[in-house]
Amino acid sequence: MNEQGRVIVSHRSVPRPNAADEELAVLAKALGHPARVRVLRLLARREGCIGCDIVADLELAQSTVSEHLRILKAAGLVEGEVDGPRVCYRLSGLGLARLKALVAAL
Repeated sequence: MNEQGRVIVSHRSVPRPNAADEELAVLAKALGHPARVRVLRLLARREGCIGCDIVADLELAQSTVSEHLRILKAAGLVEGEVDGPRVCYRLSGLGLARLKALVAAL
């Protein structure tokens, strides 16, 4: 505090995040909704899963599940393979390994 009773705040610079920090933040954000964690748990129990099966198991609207899958795919945690009119989703081994490595490096 200074003489007038005001708190003095330090203006030290905060280091910029490195690439690994930013990547971990993207992955953490992708995991930041309980429904997305449920999708990952569901896919972990199965080798692959058709989108409509995920909708039925989670009891969420198809559009909601699609958005969650889009976010998980963008983060690299889920892969989708088109099979005619359907998409079969599965966990990304590389994405999960990267998440594990980034968390272990904390």
